[in-house]
Amino acid sequence: MIKLSFMPSARFIRQLSLSAVLSAALMIAATPAEAAKTTLNLGMSVEPTGLDPTIAAPVAIGQVTWQNVFEGLVTIDQAGKVQPQLAKSWQISPDGLTYTFKLQAGVKFHDGEVFDAAAARFSLDRARGPDSVNPQKRFFASIASIDTPDAETLVLHLSAPTGSLIYWLGWPASVMVGPKTAADDKVTPIGTGPFKFAGWAKGDKVELARNADYWNKDAAAKLDKVIFRFIADPQAQAAALKSGDLDAFPEFAAPELMSSFDGDARLATKVGNTELKVVAGMNNAKKPFDDKRVRQALMMAIDRKTVIDGAWSGLGTPIGSHYTPNDPGYRDMTSVLPYDVEKAKALLAEAGYPNGFTFTIKTPQMAYAPRSAQVMQAMFAEIGVTMNIEPTEFPAKWVQDIMKDRNFDMTIVAHAEPLDIDIYARDPYYFNYRNADFDALMKKVQETTDPDAQNAIYGQAQKILAEDVPALYFFVMPKLGVWDRKLKGLWENEPIPSNVLSGVSWEE
Repeated sequence: MIKLSFMPSARFIRQLSLSAVLSAALMIAATPAEAAKTTLNLGMSVEPTGLDPTIAAPVAIGQVTWQNVFEGLVTIDQAGKVQPQLAKSWQISPDGLTYTFKLQAGVKFHDGEVFDAAAARFSLDRARGPDSVNPQKRFFASIASIDTPDAETLVLHLSAPTGSLIYWLGWPASVMVGPKTAADDKVTPIGTGPFKFAGWAKGDKVELARNADYWNKDAAAKLDKVIFRFIADPQAQAAALKSGDLDAFPEFAAPELMSSFDGDARLATKVGNTELKVVAGMNNAKKPFDDKRVRQALMMAIDRKTVIDGAWSGLGTPIGSHYTPNDPGYRDMTSVLPYDVEKAKALLAEAGYPNGFTFTIKTPQMAYAPRSAQVMQAMFAEIGVTMNIEPTEFPAKWVQDIMKDRNFDMTIVAHAEPLDIDIYARDPYYFNYRNADFDALMKKVQETTDPDAQNAIYGQAQKILAEDVPALYFFVMPKLGVWDRKLKGLWENEPIPSNVLSGVSWEE
């Protein structure tokens, strides 16, 4: 057996070390665990009842599919502004009765069907037709007829000026659907968006996958896969975030648990704006709520800050009308009927109720409702009014009792629709409120497309509601978000209920 001895040179050692470092670097770069993440696990409190926002109202539908799977002629950006989308431009005739849209070319639905003027016409006819079940069918009521002079031109002829039409066309209820596939969109949504539907395990999750053939290369998805996971219990939401099972919960349901993430090295908390207006609507056609002085007294018995503290851990913005600081033409109306127990008692006596009265509030099971009601109950007791609290299952029984039968004295709910002050002019609507001056303003605002003129009208409308109080106006719920610090592009504010994901990515 022969032994060979070898003494390496310093140069050889340096070369060997450099080679080892390069090899190690290559191995690290190739390690899958360190590759850039392209999947997002996102939590939601409520599972949608379906996936087509054009046939049902629950906001959870749009929070999964709006701007992800489905797109509109126009869209609403995170500042609440209308932007072009499947329509690249539009013109409005001087009389406000003709809208001419120029459509994007080369757009296809996920199944290959072409999006063109004929498809746009189909979508709008479906939304406005006699058999329509669109939750916002009223948006399309003024469209008298539709022309399609060529594949890239859509012309809407209106029966009356509709100043909000362009804004409404950006809503989830107004998205474009494929003529061949629309009937199945509730369970198998097919749109033109940056993500394709990949699967739905009911009771658990919905999966979307990146659309490699997306028409708008400037807004193509950066994520390969998004998994919406449905977790109702706030404690379970927090646990899933802390364990890493979830990367983000853009609408975290428990304000009292937000502080539990303080100091977390991986997770960041965000407090943004929403359109969720918490109001206690009264049955204005029923005694004693048919007397404005009674409604005013109840409003002046309420300290909004105490309601916000008790209902939502102090996180919320007080409002004095059915309008949020996000909305154009917003005016702070909280000083119109400020907290004043003695003035409230005097108003009740003037209305003929010196010893108060007794009524019942029907509260849906969402956390803010019973919490708010308990605070209200104590405050009303101070002016001699007894309020009984009746828990009411939402949505089925609540919708039946409140919206359909009008079998209620008072209820409390967060209205999620943006810029929906016009609900007080809708007939029928659950408030049973009638005010001819208010109705005239809502008609007038549609007769102009000038934003400044509209804002002035909305200001007058806010003043009427603040003084008439058809509902007790409490606060705007914040958007409470919790997500991984390396996740970029999620909306911190919510001008419309959504989870817009095309701009979301993981930091390298």
